[in-house]
Amino acid sequence: MENAIQNRYEFVMFFDVENGNPNGDPDAGNSPRTDPETTIGFVTDVCIKRKIRNFVELSKNGQPGYNILIKTDRALNAKFTEAYDDLGLKKGQKGANKEDTAAARDYMCANYYDVRTFGAVMSTGDNQCGIVRGPVQINFAKSLDPVYIQDISITRQAVTTENDFNEKKNEMGRKSFVSYGLYRAEGYVSALLAQSVTGFSEDDLELLWTAIINMFENDRSAARGKMCLRKLYVFKHNTALGNAPAHILFDKITTEKICGGAPRKFTDYEIKVDRNMPDGVELIEKL
Repeated sequence: MENAIQNRYEFVMFFDVENGNPNGDPDAGNSPRTDPETTIGFVTDVCIKRKIRNFVELSKNGQPGYNILIKTDRALNAKFTEAYDDLGLKKGQKGANKEDTAAARDYMCANYYDVRTFGAVMSTGDNQCGIVRGPVQINFAKSLDPVYIQDISITRQAVTTENDFNEKKNEMGRKSFVSYGLYRAEGYVSALLAQSVTGFSEDDLELLWTAIINMFENDRSAARGKMCLRKLYVFKHNTALGNAPAHILFDKITTEKICGGAPRKFTDYEIKVDRNMPDGVELIEKL
C-alpha cells in the first residue's frame, strides 16, 4: 500500500507500578498477575493494547480514520454491517463473496486505528469483514524481579442496604497490590504486513509511540496506584524485511538491580544499553 511504513521495527518498553495493581487476574480474585512458579509479575498484551486504544480514542476524539473497533459501545457485528452499508455491498452472504469481504476488510482498516495496527478477527455474523493480521504485536510484560502481592483489608464509611445500616456503620473490603515492580515488554512492527494488508502508515507509527509514552497518563485509578512509562527504545531497520533477528536486538538492552534489598523505586535499577548495532539497524531512544 502506498502510504504504508517502509521499515521494520522492534521496541522495548519499561514501566513501573508503585503501590498498585497493574493488571488484575479475574481467576485470582483480581489480584495482580504472577507466574505461580517464580512469582514474577506479568501484564498481558491485551491490557497494554487497551491502554493504547484508550489514548488514541481520547487524543483523536472521533477523527476520521481513528475509530476504535474493540470497545463497549456497540456489538462488533453491527460495525461490520455498517461497513457493508457504507460501501453499498449486498448483505447477508456470510462471507460467500470474497471480493465484498475484501472490500469490507479494507474499509475497516481505513476507518479503525486498532484494526490497522493490531489486526482483528471480523469473520462473524452475516456481513463478514475477514481476518486481519496486524503489523504491531506486543508480548506480555514481565517484572524484572519477583513481586510480593499484599492483600489488605479496607473499610468504607457507607453501608449499601437499609437492613445492614441498622446493624453496622461501615463495610469491609479487600485490596491487592504490589509495593513496587519494574516491568519490561517487547514489541514488533512489521512493514510487510502493513504494506500488504492494513496500510499502517508513518503517521500511525508516530501515534503508536506517543500512545505508548502516554498510555498511563489518562488511565489513572486508585487500584492501579502510580504507573509510569520509564523508557522506550526503538530499533529501526533500514529495510522492510529487517537486518537482524529481533532477539539479538532485544539482548542489547539489559538491566541490573543496584539496591541492597527489595527494589522500591526506578533508580534501584540500572538499564544498560549496548549501542553497537548490527549493520542497517538504528537505535532510537524515544524516552
